[in-house]
Amino acid sequence: MRRLFVVLLALALTAPAMAAPAPRLAISSFEQLAKPLPLPYDEQANGQAVVAAAKARAKARHKLLLIDLGGNWCLDCRLLAGTMDLPQLSKFIAAHYEVAIVDVGRFDKNLDIPARYGIKGRMEGVPSVLIVDPRHDRLINQGRTAALADARSMTPQALADWLAGWTK
Repeated sequence: MRRLFVVLLALALTAPAMAAPAPRLAISSFEQLAKPLPLPYDEQANGQAVVAAAKARAKARHKLLLIDLGGNWCLDCRLLAGTMDLPQLSKFIAAHYEVAIVDVGRFDKNLDIPARYGIKGRMEGVPSVLIVDPRHDRLINQGRTAALADARSMTPQALADWLAGWTK
């Protein structure tokens, strides 16, 4: 019996954490999002202050930090924002993340934020979504930050599943 306990404990400690299941969305196509799509990026905001405030909340509330880097000119960024605004997904996001929405202009503003997490030079695309462990200020989704830069080729559910995939 003791050996079984030790084996199960070892498996539990070495197994990857399971992500929280994504909520099932009521829409199947981005065409079903409310129009006009949101313009989520405040072009006048201080990106550093937005991220610092969200990181402090994430750390205090034991959540992940989600940094959404993009621009209002970008259709994929606006699709992401519209999908994140859906009631089912916004509730899920609020339970697992603190969100910082940062305008990067035409890749000429607030680039010090992705650089802090190892994304140097030109970003691969927008939206770029950085999932950060606020306790250690460590990027969790290294190498996959631009996965939503072609959000229009996904479904809203696939987008929700991607966001859920980083949670615990």
